[in-house]
Amino acid sequence: MRSSKIYTLILLTVFACFAALKTHAQISNPVAPSLTAPNPWTDSQLLEPSVLAAQIKTGGTNLPLILNIGAVEDIKGATHIGAVNDAKNLEKLKSTVATLPKSTAIIIYCGCCPFAKCPNIRPAFSELIKAGFTNVKLLNLSTNLKTNWVAKGYPLAGNN
Repeated sequence: MRSSKIYTLILLTVFACFAALKTHAQISNPVAPSLTAPNPWTDSQLLEPSVLAAQIKTGGTNLPLILNIGAVEDIKGATHIGAVNDAKNLEKLKSTVATLPKSTAIIIYCGCCPFAKCPNIRPAFSELIKAGFTNVKLLNLSTNLKTNWVAKGYPLAGNN
């Protein structure tokens, strides 16, 4: 009887150790570093969709350079770069802005998913800042393009 209690205690101890190791492994399992690092933009570098939509509707020659750095629909007037988590598209972003003055107003957006999960906005934003651009904004599509732009009837490429 006594050896059965000791055997049970040993099994429970071993089980508790494995459970603790598994829990620790799940907690410490790293997520992609770019998603856990602090955002490279400040709140003042976020542009509300309604502001950009109004600028596009007004038109004129003072529109910023709008870059779609994701795999979503193009906003009216946007240049489609493609998802910059793909190295060739990151290079396309670099070559697109290479000859521009560093003070050029640039707005980037992805809109594939919420900011916290987006694999494109951080590398694109960081690359533009690293290249010396001083007027870079991130379109505040905090949920996604469909929710924060399309559902509000804001202009898309090909639409009037």
